[in-house]
Amino acid sequence: MLKAVIFDMDGVIIESEPLHHIAYHNMFKDVNIQVSDTLYESFTGKSTINVCKQLCTLFNLKEPPEHLVSLKRKHFDFVFENDTSFSLIEGVFDLIKDYHNNHLTLVLASSATMPSIDRIFNKFDLNPYFKAKLSGADLKQSKPHPEIFMNAVKASGFNTHECIVIEDSTNGIEAAKGAGVFCVGYDSFHSKNQDYSKADLVIKTFEEVNYHKIKHLL
Repeated sequence: MLKAVIFDMDGVIIESEPLHHIAYHNMFKDVNIQVSDTLYESFTGKSTINVCKQLCTLFNLKEPPEHLVSLKRKHFDFVFENDTSFSLIEGVFDLIKDYHNNHLTLVLASSATMPSIDRIFNKFDLNPYFKAKLSGADLKQSKPHPEIFMNAVKASGFNTHECIVIEDSTNGIEAAKGAGVFCVGYDSFHSKNQDYSKADLVIKTFEEVNYHKIKHLL
């Protein structure tokens, strides 16, 4: 029986990809590298520090990964504070309230840093609905490694077979399945070249997974 839902944040709760795109590409300019679209799309779902480590290796950069992280964060903070169109993804707040009102336990498992997570949760008043928030930036390995979802299951207080994950990226889906959790792949209008073939269920809108439609899913 379904007891808990584990949410990814970027691409599921907020459509932050346009902001990340600007921030990353400004950082690429800062360190004078050209990143192909294919390579950039492969970063989806990974923590910033692991992306920057990969960039330092691929482009033989002299700057440490932490320097790239700080540059990217500076650009993201600027865009975040100045983009008035930035909002929650359509339908997700209603879904969160629907689950909460039906006594499901909600956990966030995001590759974003905890300050970034807190900023989003404070901005949109999401804290009352979630039991726990986990940051992949605190782990040695990011998605597609399953550790963050293994930790999220533990944080929920339930067993793996009582939880589902909602993810939008290839790396996130692989991580959820690696942790043995039922995974809903959110294939939204904003998704770019992500692989949903490993997801247990693929949706286009959140209405497809409201509580009454999924309460007997497991």
